[in-house]
Amino acid sequence: MSLNPAPEEIHGIRRRFIIISLVATVVFVILALRLWSLQVLGVEHYRELSERNRTRYISIDPPRGAVFDRHGILLVDNRPAFTVSALREEVADRSVLFESLSRLLELEPDILEERWQEGQRLPRYRPLPLAVDVGREAMERIQENGVDLPGIITEVKPLRAYPKDKLAAHMFGYLGEITEQQLRSSDFAGYRSGNLVGKTGLENLFEADLHGQEGMKRIEVNVKRRELRQVTTRDPLPGHRIYLNLDAGLQQATEEAFGDQAGGAVALDVHSGEVLALVSRPTFDPARFARGISQEEWRDLLENPQHPLQNKVLRGQYPPGSTFKIVVALAALEAGVASPKTTVDCTGSFQLNPSYEYRCWKKKGHEKTDLHKAIKESCDIWFYKVGLELGIERIADAARRLGLGQTLGFPFGGERSGLIPDKQWKRERFGASWYNGETVIASIGQGFVLATPLQLATMTAAVANGGTVWKPQVVQRVENLDGEIVWSSGSEKVSETKWSEASLQTVRKAMEAVVNDLGGTAWRSRLGDFRFAGKTGTSQVVRRKSDEEEEQQEGTEVIPYRFRDHALFIAYAPAEDPELAMAVVVEHGEHGSTAAAPIAKAMFQQYFNLIPPEGAEQAER
Repeated sequence: MSLNPAPEEIHGIRRRFIIISLVATVVFVILALRLWSLQVLGVEHYRELSERNRTRYISIDPPRGAVFDRHGILLVDNRPAFTVSALREEVADRSVLFESLSRLLELEPDILEERWQEGQRLPRYRPLPLAVDVGREAMERIQENGVDLPGIITEVKPLRAYPKDKLAAHMFGYLGEITEQQLRSSDFAGYRSGNLVGKTGLENLFEADLHGQEGMKRIEVNVKRRELRQVTTRDPLPGHRIYLNLDAGLQQATEEAFGDQAGGAVALDVHSGEVLALVSRPTFDPARFARGISQEEWRDLLENPQHPLQNKVLRGQYPPGSTFKIVVALAALEAGVASPKTTVDCTGSFQLNPSYEYRCWKKKGHEKTDLHKAIKESCDIWFYKVGLELGIERIADAARRLGLGQTLGFPFGGERSGLIPDKQWKRERFGASWYNGETVIASIGQGFVLATPLQLATMTAAVANGGTVWKPQVVQRVENLDGEIVWSSGSEKVSETKWSEASLQTVRKAMEAVVNDLGGTAWRSRLGDFRFAGKTGTSQVVRRKSDEEEEQQEGTEVIPYRFRDHALFIAYAPAEDPELAMAVVVEHGEHGSTAAAPIAKAMFQQYFNLIPPEGAEQAER
């Protein structure tokens, strides 16, 4: 072997050296760039990953704003509640975890799995609640066995509390988890998946004020994921306080007077429209929603035939029955069709033509009847004849001027307009002409006529105050944590009609006689020296039977509940200087005097601090 390589060998060695040097250089550059990327460009990213290995970031739910009545009585608040949650990134085998957790919580593993699946929509970094409002003993068991429950944390969260139980539940509404659509809305900027928001009622209307501002805490944990210390905290800010126009004492008395009956009642300030009481029965428990309502509980509410979730004061539409006679009386007086001295001979029936006969509720009739007696004793025949002469157009006009047949601007969603029919409405709705017989039955608040309890109360207030229809006002003011007023309500007129004082006085005196004079349909509900005015009503659910059918049914079983008439009562007080107006509807209560008027009586007793009179006599109807 030659010690002096040939020139062509030297060239090959040089070429290999260059290639090796280039490869080494490229590798070195790649390593250098990677090192630079890790130490310079990725320093924040890897520092964050390192922090996550020893710290946790946990959001702190803010307490929702408290709600008070007009006198400062606390109606809705918050209470601390223990919550058991899972950090999904730290759960390796949830079936094993749930088996241990179910024994400690005394829950079936299937329930924990169901809640896990429901929480999949939450971001993975957020704790997933598995058990809300856990008892203290169960919480202590969880904490004692924390080492054997990887990924499980315990939290104390504010939970909606209701010091007055279910009082005014339809006024407050209920909470539910925020939806994906809401999260995409600018109205919910700063909200996170899993947050509870108002779904109905006050909770929904004032969500932005009640929600508050979320807090955050950063805690340090050891290798076993056990908390060592709290590093930093941003305290949550509670929501604003809300003061209502509601009178808690009046609300409580109304709900107690209703008992187990279904229906609605509302009381308004005659001169401002302030809502002093609002009751819808049956009701629901808003605390169920605050802690997380189960599918079974939700299904039971939806399938309940009495519709406990529906606010019947706003959405219940009922034939107003004889309470509508107030409208017809005012319209007839203003039009000159009738006067206080106009009399009708009530024989118990009215023959419109050979084919149609309309009866009075009192089979034997009221004999000679003027306007005062017609309202006091609720004579149907007087209103049949006067209403027919008056005509549906003038009846409809008077009804609308008193707030019927329209929404009144109640701040909660879902208010319904009721129905005041006229010739044009029937032509557009059915493509048919209006018949005289339809005017006859509309004159006593039957047929197509529909009204909500809110509209009936507003109508009553308008009669009491001289013709002003006020927009209902629920909230008095909103205050921040420093007690500064950030929003306040004011009286707002929907409409104003100047009725003649003579017409108003005639109708008012007759309404006063309904309650306070012997023979009045609500005489049994009188309050001694304290005089209030009112009007009873009964609205048919099914058609009235003929005399022959009634005779055949005598002695048979009672009418099924769903076929019984609705009972109504409207009233204002005091009769001489009105302050409070109300409407009460008892579904399938049959008679306004026996089912609805006693509820109004209890409301007046509470509001005006009255002592019940002794020996109140019973009225026939």
